[in-house]
Amino acid sequence: MNDRTVRSLVALEKSASTARVLNLVATHRKLAQDDTLAEKPFFQNKLLNHGIILKHRVRPHERELFSQPRATVTKIMAPIDGADLRYGARFLMMGQRDFDQAAEQMFGHMLAPGQPDREILDLIDELPSFDPFLLREHLKRNGFEPARAYFAITDADILRMQAFVREEVMALVKLSSGESGGTQAASKLVEKLLSNTVDNSFGPLKETLRLSDKDYQDGVFCWRGFLYYKWVLSELTPLLGDVLVELARIHPRGPQTPDTARYLPAGRARIEGLVTKAMEGVNTMITVYDKAYRSLTQDGQPVAFRDFLLSAPEMFMSLGEQTGAVQHILSFWRYRFPLNRPALATPEELMDIFLDFEDGLAFLNETVAAPVKAA
Repeated sequence: MNDRTVRSLVALEKSASTARVLNLVATHRKLAQDDTLAEKPFFQNKLLNHGIILKHRVRPHERELFSQPRATVTKIMAPIDGADLRYGARFLMMGQRDFDQAAEQMFGHMLAPGQPDREILDLIDELPSFDPFLLREHLKRNGFEPARAYFAITDADILRMQAFVREEVMALVKLSSGESGGTQAASKLVEKLLSNTVDNSFGPLKETLRLSDKDYQDGVFCWRGFLYYKWVLSELTPLLGDVLVELARIHPRGPQTPDTARYLPAGRARIEGLVTKAMEGVNTMITVYDKAYRSLTQDGQPVAFRDFLLSAPEMFMSLGEQTGAVQHILSFWRYRFPLNRPALATPEELMDIFLDFEDGLAFLNETVAAPVKAA
């Protein structure tokens, strides 16, 4: 393992979880006294439960590992020495040709198809990112409830999100129950929408939209995802400008090599452009949802919202990937460069950070946003 990989792995281990990284080893290190982690572990396999899982951009030299083309995969990293990641980590990627054999060699029978740990891995592989609300919800609706500490969700986060969703669904409450529905009806609808039993709620809406059980269940889950990402967007937007200004102004401390001197200005410019492109894509998809929702609740025309629910699973993946990439940049940047402290980094470290950010945004150079249907 080369020096750059080691440095990146150590930095990853020390950082908190982000939308692209599920950092279980950091959770256990920081919350060593939390008994719930042992009572309700994320994974039953101890090595896997103290690992790092991330959404990984497939490099050109890795494409031959997969029988089907994949742009982004779930990468599982098992530290050789959990106390010191300078020794590196073993890894495997979901979907690689020899996954079952490699997983058995690394983790034993507990990752065999049908085993609980494998089911959890398959479930998180279905998601575009590791956003804590959606990850926790997706696992819960499929019968898995790891300790809440793994998701770093505070009560304040939950209250803010519920307040945001309550405002969003108020128009639907008024449509279904009239002006008398009010805040109490909105609160009940929010509870249903955010609970793992939501798929059995909203019976009249399902009948109105004339959707099959599967299309309705998938669509409503992704509708919930859209609401979550719309809330995330409202939380990210005030931070984005500050971080982009800091990213543009930061200068490394110490002598530069020819590689860093050549890369840093160009990498900085590419990151700024890709972040802007990602946010434009996110806003485009959110606008599709807003138009469809208004068509249902204000115009009494359900067709556009039905089309939205049918296309939501595909858009949800693209929306999650783009939002998650920006979330990762903002959260990692603020972790590494706290407010009101000098932003100090060597040229090599800053290059590693920029390369990681570019890696998370690389899909924007190769793909277009998921097809959207205008309302």
